[in-house]
Amino acid sequence: METAMQFMNAALIAAFALVALSQVLSMVRLVIGPSTGDRILALDTMVVNAIGLIILLGISQGSRIYFEVALIIAMLGFVSTVAYARFVLRGDIIE
Repeated sequence: METAMQFMNAALIAAFALVALSQVLSMVRLVIGPSTGDRILALDTMVVNAIGLIILLGISQGSRIYFEVALIIAMLGFVSTVAYARFVLRGDIIE
């Protein structure tokens, strides 16, 4: 039983590190992205990475509230990405 807990802790630490690295790389793409489309995709990827970090935090603390927060952020992230992409393509969000 102790070995399973040690493996779980090691897996959580590795997952936190990898998702945090992915977040940093997305931020780099956001800053140096040559086009607006690259920047929009980097923002969307950063939202997905933030959701992953929140889920990992919920798993590590054993709390269910983090999963509900992740669902809300996922909905807001999707709507904001679509709105921003529509604004860049058409110049107007609401037709």
